[in-house]
Amino acid sequence: MNPLRQLAELGQSLWVDNLQRSYITKGTLKKFIDEDGLKGLTSNPTIFQKAVSGSEDYQDLFDGAKGQGINGNDLYEKLAVRDVQGAADILAPVYQATKSQDGYASLEVSPRLALNTEGTLEEARRLWKTLDRPNVMIKVPGTVPGLPAFEQLTAEGINVNVTLLFSQERYKAIAEAYVSGLEKFAASGGDVSRVASVASFFISRIDAAVDKEIEKKLKAGATPEQQKMLEALSGKVAIANAKLAYRTFKQVFSGARWEALAKKGAKVQRVLWASTSTKSPKLRDVLYVEELIGKDTVNTMPPATIDAFRDHGKVRPSLEEDLPGAEATMRQLEAAGISMKSVTDQLSTDGIRLFEESFDQLLSAVGEKLGKK
Repeated sequence: MNPLRQLAELGQSLWVDNLQRSYITKGTLKKFIDEDGLKGLTSNPTIFQKAVSGSEDYQDLFDGAKGQGINGNDLYEKLAVRDVQGAADILAPVYQATKSQDGYASLEVSPRLALNTEGTLEEARRLWKTLDRPNVMIKVPGTVPGLPAFEQLTAEGINVNVTLLFSQERYKAIAEAYVSGLEKFAASGGDVSRVASVASFFISRIDAAVDKEIEKKLKAGATPEQQKMLEALSGKVAIANAKLAYRTFKQVFSGARWEALAKKGAKVQRVLWASTSTKSPKLRDVLYVEELIGKDTVNTMPPATIDAFRDHGKVRPSLEEDLPGAEATMRQLEAAGISMKSVTDQLSTDGIRLFEESFDQLLSAVGEKLGKK
């Protein structure tokens, strides 16, 4: 059996971390759904930037916009909305078959609004209205200013994909904000059963950042014992961090408070594993899929990781294995003099910056295609 399809048997949904026009026009997305059991799709500014720069898929929009006085930002939004709507329409049967559990396509608010609560709210509401599909999610960064925006959007019945989550503490705050938002929506007479959300918890970037810190410490000089401890941590921290975040997920979505919402039809906010392609050649290319399989989770994979897992992925209920070992890994990290808080804070800052840079490159590419500099 296709290993990708086996994921569903253990409660995990396969999404693809990619979107370009050809996915819709050439049947790529439909093929993923039919052959691999794909259940959703994520996009971000980097993905759109590569799609616009690396293909002729959008030439019809560029040709139609020339001489119309439309700027790059507005044209980008037009092409992004068209693609996400198209993806959502192809995923609609999945949405219906899973009773709105799956079948979602995501569109991100501008990365320039990552630290602007009101700006995020305004753009998220506008994009939700413009997309006009029940099976879309608006991506909002899980920054400190993004948290109240997310809670308010949930309270308004808007589906949100909270992105750029790295720390267990920030994840817990987001999960609790979802519960609070649903409670407010229910209190206002809203139907909580039609609200869906995922929390995008990043994986490979954690190990890449920790490995840099390990290298610094090794170069600075370490005793044989310290060297052994540091080298043993390489490639282990991201999975340990994710497993402990999932333990928090199970705690938040249980007990009397959650049960009161569940009785009204509320869905848990699933953890979505993002950044699941391995960055280090020393690691198995499907490591971040194989080790994070569990109920009520999503793994959004880039196409290359989907291909690799289809070819040689091994499926087992791995996510709750050896939690004491995960705790020990995090303790060893601190004992080695590497602060997880410093790592995740920096990754959050870098994540915003990288998406802003991609967004600027995207707008530049759109402008060039329009014949503007």
